[in-house]
Amino acid sequence: MANYFSLILVLLTLTTGLVWLVDSMVFAPKRKARLQESAKAEGANFAGEPQLPYLVDTSQQIFPVIAFVLVLRSFIYEPFQIPSGSMMPTLLVGDFILVEKFSYGIKDPVFRSKLVETGVPERGDVVVFKYPEDTSVDYIKRVIGLPGDTVVYQDKQVYIKSKCEGAAKNCGKLTAMPLDFVGRDEFVQDMAKLMRYTETLGDKEHDILRHPVREISSSNFYTQPGTRSNEWIVPDGHYFVLGDNRDNSRDSRFWGFVPDANLVGKAVAIWISFEFERDRDSVLPTWIPTGVRFEQIGREIGRAHV
Repeated sequence: MANYFSLILVLLTLTTGLVWLVDSMVFAPKRKARLQESAKAEGANFAGEPQLPYLVDTSQQIFPVIAFVLVLRSFIYEPFQIPSGSMMPTLLVGDFILVEKFSYGIKDPVFRSKLVETGVPERGDVVVFKYPEDTSVDYIKRVIGLPGDTVVYQDKQVYIKSKCEGAAKNCGKLTAMPLDFVGRDEFVQDMAKLMRYTETLGDKEHDILRHPVREISSSNFYTQPGTRSNEWIVPDGHYFVLGDNRDNSRDSRFWGFVPDANLVGKAVAIWISFEFERDRDSVLPTWIPTGVRFEQIGREIGRAHV
């Protein structure tokens, strides 16, 4: 499915660029020649450039800007806003992040077909992707399972059996991902302070949150044919993802895997972070920030927050 904003951006870039090009090669020389002939007939010297038609003048002014935005947004970095708390404590509601578009391949901006291979997600990466059940919606989660992995979620802990490749250390063995308790966090949900842990995925560490009471029944999980209700085998070309706020995240446990084609890019940094909390009797519109989280600005995404 086409990305309609990108489609509009591409069409505007092509249209303004084409207007500028055709005018420069065809109509501008004719306008200049007519003015020179007119000035010569009047016995005057022609100097300067003829006035540009409005459409041409506008195209010349906006084409470089639109082209720059198109290239930057489509192939280098794109900004996203965090709308929910599913990735707390890593990302908070009101964080504005930068997503690196070239990390997992160069794609055309409209139909998102991969043009050049540049890399694949690693375990622990925080990725933005098109939600498999509605590709008009962007999701952000952490990559847990890679193609060929077996993932088990039991007693609020992740177990992984890596794809067997040669003499791999964990080949054929289901291994619990280490968790270190940090403490009761400042985050509160359902009137209970959430518990903060540092989870280790290979050589990457990040913090997660768990609710002290809430339990999620595996009967609500996505059931993959041939596996248990809390077990998944990641198909080739797909990834298993989880939110860091484990008891408040709709992720691969509930709807399955993320196809490689749905990947948008890798979340790399927070460039600004706004507070939106306010008193119930506040007269300010909900979209107006109430403060700035300076401690979040510039923070790299994907590692434990110290």
